[in-house]
Amino acid sequence: MKYLILFSLLLSLKTFALSRALNTAATGMAAQEAHVNTISNNIANVNTTGYKKERTEFESLHYHTIKEAGSRTSNNSVHNVGHQVGSGTRVSGITREFSQGAPQITNSPFDLMINGEGFFGILMPDQTIGYTRDGSFNVNSQGQLVNRQGYTIIPNLQFPTNTMSVNITEAGTVEAFIKNQVEPVNVGQIPIFTFTNPTGLSALGGNNYRPSMSSGAPVQNIAGDSNAGIVRQGALEASNVSIMSEMTNLIKAQRAYEMNSKVMKVADEILQTVNTIR
Repeated sequence: MKYLILFSLLLSLKTFALSRALNTAATGMAAQEAHVNTISNNIANVNTTGYKKERTEFESLHYHTIKEAGSRTSNNSVHNVGHQVGSGTRVSGITREFSQGAPQITNSPFDLMINGEGFFGILMPDQTIGYTRDGSFNVNSQGQLVNRQGYTIIPNLQFPTNTMSVNITEAGTVEAFIKNQVEPVNVGQIPIFTFTNPTGLSALGGNNYRPSMSSGAPVQNIAGDSNAGIVRQGALEASNVSIMSEMTNLIKAQRAYEMNSKVMKVADEILQTVNTIR
């Protein structure tokens, strides 16, 4: 009877360990699913102007300590190596990489690119200021410089109705050349906004961001001053997504998902065998 009880106890411990293996594999599958979602979003935005790729970051879950390293084995000796069992992984965050995208020459006078750090400011519908790297601007019917959504650029630049051509300097100074007038008209200056931690910005969609507690407050700069990049007219910044890198990451994520699925299947098969022995 004593041996039967001991055998049942061992089976219970083995069953608990296998259940933990199932849970651990499940956390790995969930984490890799989130990784694939991030990769798919990067690939979907490979041609999005000014898009910045995202990177999934992982962290291990808590550990169950069975034997503490350094604990005593006798009066004169200690365990040199401990025994801890992990419980899997989870996504700790998704980081956006603000590395420079390649220039795309358009020769359109209102297409602007920031060569370096910083963002353009735009007035959102709720009257707050949003920030973007997408410089595909145009002029609306009122002669205002706006983005694709029709949001006006900060500051509100108003072009004369008889403007023939526009010149925008690297410092962001906007000059309009008027018909039958030699000297250009200074329309205004486009500032560049920088953040202490741009990866902390919250994405709004539409290539727009808003500040957060993590990003810090925006700092308004003249283009080319301090850490702000210069303005390049007639060009747009391409997405910084590398298709080759994303495809490699996709294959790795797929293999990791499959291996976690395999672990779950094996643990389930062993668990079935243990239950049969009972």
